[in-house]
Amino acid sequence: MSAYDPGKDGAKMSFAKDMSYVDYLSLDPILGSQNMQSTAHDEMLFIIQHQTSELWMRLALHELATAREKLVQGDFPSVFKMLTRVSRIFEQLNSAWDVLRTMTPSEYTAFRDDLGASSGFQSHQYRLIEFILGNRNQAMMKVHEHRTDLHQMLTQELQTKSLYHVALDALAAHLNIAFAPDSYKMDQPHAANDAIMQAWTLVYQDPAQHWTFYELAEKLVDLEDYFRRWRFNHVTTVERIIGFKRGTGGTAGVKYLRKMLEVELFPELWNMRGQL
Repeated sequence: MSAYDPGKDGAKMSFAKDMSYVDYLSLDPILGSQNMQSTAHDEMLFIIQHQTSELWMRLALHELATAREKLVQGDFPSVFKMLTRVSRIFEQLNSAWDVLRTMTPSEYTAFRDDLGASSGFQSHQYRLIEFILGNRNQAMMKVHEHRTDLHQMLTQELQTKSLYHVALDALAAHLNIAFAPDSYKMDQPHAANDAIMQAWTLVYQDPAQHWTFYELAEKLVDLEDYFRRWRFNHVTTVERIIGFKRGTGGTAGVKYLRKMLEVELFPELWNMRGQL
């Protein structure tokens, strides 16, 4: 049997004058950006794990920013689609830890010193995701001061209502109520509020009457659920590979990551469940 020639079936085979797959995706710079600092075999895994995670976070930011705009406009179907997509993005990010966990402590030690002080702790995209979702800890801004463009991007986000703020504005308008101005702050992590919890409780007590906001609440809970799993998998992966050593960026490593597990993005949506 002769080899199949897709060109005979009409497939375009010459791209001397046309945009190709490699061109469209800018694959040359992407595939050429794994700049290893050592000769250790597993450093390639480590780099690609984090590069692909940053690409998924780039997409998550794209979806979250647009979802916030659509929520302001009252386009709930679009919001639901985008929040579902972000949840699936974090499912992909969760699966990536399984690949990194194939690296043993001995293999990581072979190149860890070559990382210098670089650390995922310094990811501005992860910080921006947290800020958009409402976990706005200004102490985290200092690590980005050396890059004025990134620092300004984060500063601008702190001056913008978070996705949850916008959801609460829509909820208040729907229920014809108003939350006190200090119920949620622009430049601080969101703290649980009784009035907000009671408002969400009303929605859950009569889903049929408040179906749109019932669905919005569940989409937010889904998103935080996947986000929490990502954090948990991060902790277990780090503990499996470096134990309780300090992180390369100077954090307390596992101890720091475990503190992050206690953070609640949408606390009222979790706390009100015990009242139903």
